[in-house]
Amino acid sequence: GLGTTMGCTGPKSVIEVRNGLTFLDLIVKQIEALNAKYGCTVPLLLMNSFNTHDDTLKIVEKYANSNIEIHTFNQSQYPRLVTEDFSPLPCKGNSGKDGWYPPGHGDVFPALANSGKLDALLAKGKEYVFVANSDNLGAIVDLKILNHLIQNKNEYCMEVTPKTLADVKGGTLISYQGKVQLLEIAQVPDEHVNEFKSIEKFKIFNTNNLWVNLNAIKRLVEADALKMEIIPNPKEVDGVKVLQLETAAGAAIKFFDRAIGVNVPRSRFLPVKATSDLLLVQSDLYTLTDEGYVIRNPARSNPSNPAIELGPEFKKVANFLGRFKSIPSIIDLDSLKVTGDVWFGSGVTLKGKVTVAAKSGVKLEIPDGAVIANKD
Repeated sequence: GLGTTMGCTGPKSVIEVRNGLTFLDLIVKQIEALNAKYGCTVPLLLMNSFNTHDDTLKIVEKYANSNIEIHTFNQSQYPRLVTEDFSPLPCKGNSGKDGWYPPGHGDVFPALANSGKLDALLAKGKEYVFVANSDNLGAIVDLKILNHLIQNKNEYCMEVTPKTLADVKGGTLISYQGKVQLLEIAQVPDEHVNEFKSIEKFKIFNTNNLWVNLNAIKRLVEADALKMEIIPNPKEVDGVKVLQLETAAGAAIKFFDRAIGVNVPRSRFLPVKATSDLLLVQSDLYTLTDEGYVIRNPARSNPSNPAIELGPEFKKVANFLGRFKSIPSIIDLDSLKVTGDVWFGSGVTLKGKVTVAAKSGVKLEIPDGAVIANKD
């Protein structure tokens, strides 16, 4: 995907996460370590949209000497629909990129088949694919899960994890019409949204770490059987209201035989969706292993991460990095809220509940080595 929400123009997977390494660098390191440890040849496949394809091809050149096979393939592109009459936007004269969209990650299954990658993997004797978002630093290969699937002939497995108040919008698993199904917030009527968000009623949510049998994908795609629920995504292009009809990979769960959800520890869900997440993973709350794994610091006694809210001045990665001389120590932080024109010196320590607010028009500089504890 694109890193637009974090102010980046290219693929999100090239944002530097830690020690100068990008999401993609870490994924490559992890698979290199896996292949070296087990003497195997696990390939890496990157699904791109037409927005990221050319950039990704350039980026993967740097891994030419690594011991892993890297394949890239493109997902489909669909025409945006004009909301007024459901006609395709390119038919209205918008023939450029803006007339088209990538139809969500549910497209991964037909795209694997259409690109020829599915048959190529099967020809090499591959049986399962582990699918994950490139920005989830916790999505690593776990052989315990894989062994369970093989032993129990599960064609599909969705990793779920207990919901916290930070995850109330996440999709959840339900049993409906005798099948395990994914329920997304977009499918919930307005009057039931609060019920859906309840962490008492719906205790788990989908991490989007998925394990899927390749032969099963081939069977279902060839039978055109993957009829996932369509999620309408309204947008506006040059003042014209349009619809993007998208699908989610998790919604395919109901079509596979012996599909299961596996409750995994929170450590397998560490997404970086905003600079507030970047602050967490770049801090002393986490360490980076030689194999490219981001591991939580055992010195943190609180099992949950601090709640971090950064103002709009920190939204873009470049601005975020510029405002911290070094990332503060947050091992004992419960929550942080920053508003206004705030700049952090190096070696700052934040503890407990901290609010830092610069008055309008005033530049607030936190001095080097400052320790701020429980300050409003």
